[in-house]
Amino acid sequence: MYNAKVLETFAHPKNVGEIENASGVGTVGNASCGDIMQVFLKIEDDKIVDAKFKTFGCAAAIASSDTACEMIKGKSLEDALKIKNSDVVETLEGLPPQKIHCSVLAEEAIAEAIKDYRAKQAK
Repeated sequence: MYNAKVLETFAHPKNVGEIENASGVGTVGNASCGDIMQVFLKIEDDKIVDAKFKTFGCAAAIASSDTACEMIKGKSLEDALKIKNSDVVETLEGLPPQKIHCSVLAEEAIAEAIKDYRAKQAK
């Protein structure tokens, strides 16, 4: 079902965990499959300097979370928001059609974390 890249990323995620006092946190879920994804961002000068995740879900959800976090590190907030689920799927060298929603959750969690950061900055 999963390719070698997805299985490797799932088995050895680089970005799992939580950032204490995160600049922004985004939590999303998909009721139909039960996946819940939480992304933590450390942002300095509108640049993402670190990204971590906690995900309750399948191999595709964990691999998508880890890959998305890796992809946004070092990026500006605007550039991070340009990363789409299709970019995550491409980096993972594909996902089964019934697991594409996992990459969508990763995109949404990043957007929510950036939204949370911006809301905190506005206060």
